[in-house]
Amino acid sequence: MFSDTARYETTYAVIVVVGGAVIAERYSGAKPRWSEPPEPVGATTRLGSWSMAKSILHAAVGILVGDGAIDLDARAPVETWHRDPHDPRAAITVEQLIEMRDGLDWFEDYLDGNESNVIHMLFGEGLGDVAAYAARRPLAHAPGTVFNYSSGTSNILARIAGDAAGGRDAFESLLIDRLFTPIGMRSATPIFDDAGTFVGSSYVDAIAADFARFGYLYLRDGRWDARRVLPEGWVDHARSRRSVDPDGSPYGAHWWVVDDEWGTFRASGYEGQAIVVVPGLDAVIVRLGRTDATHAAALDEWRTAMIDALAHSA
Repeated sequence: MFSDTARYETTYAVIVVVGGAVIAERYSGAKPRWSEPPEPVGATTRLGSWSMAKSILHAAVGILVGDGAIDLDARAPVETWHRDPHDPRAAITVEQLIEMRDGLDWFEDYLDGNESNVIHMLFGEGLGDVAAYAARRPLAHAPGTVFNYSSGTSNILARIAGDAAGGRDAFESLLIDRLFTPIGMRSATPIFDDAGTFVGSSYVDAIAADFARFGYLYLRDGRWDARRVLPEGWVDHARSRRSVDPDGSPYGAHWWVVDDEWGTFRASGYEGQAIVVVPGLDAVIVRLGRTDATHAAALDEWRTAMIDALAHSA
């Protein structure tokens, strides 16, 4: 992974955890910074989550569901969708948002800036209020009928979660006090936009070991030691296959599902970020780096090879 840059490009960190113990850990390279020299990557370097943040958002929503503050079967409380009694978007439920089966018209692409809704949301006119930008999208399909991977959907869900928690500061406190701190994710930093919405589609910075801790929480069914952090059954909610992406990848609820004998599921992010949870082997694999989409198949093969290696050593 580190040496074959022609195949995998740049890798910053790999951590493998089996049975609660780190059996492999390595760092390399330097993280670019806007106005300063690149930062050499080590165990204490905060790295970006990109779309692994979606899976962290799933955990936060689960806490709120457990509190009774969010009803998955209720219509999504997006005020602009309920102004007009004839607006078909008013039928979208919270569960359909978390499954990415809401039906909103959305184009997710990181290369075509002219057409990509995610580029416009994160770096263009939607930058200051990512949820409002996404909520303005019209329906392309009846809610619940079609899967469409959408960072906009995640940010609508993040706004709903923030409102349910009591606003920006209360939601940040929930993330830190009830999710990150109990599992030792002391470096984790969630990023909010100017409107006070957690950019749950894309932005949590943390050291690699803390991303591994998050994966371990899901490996342990939402428990950390004797403490239940996530409601019982919430991990099953994440990893239950509901849809298949056009490229053939199964999807659950803000987590990707891997059809293998080990029950593997995965948090994934742009440029090859991944937290791979392998229940059948009691393992978590984290890989962080910068790998473009043309090398995605190589990363898939590497993850499979890692799981096979663990299976043969078990």
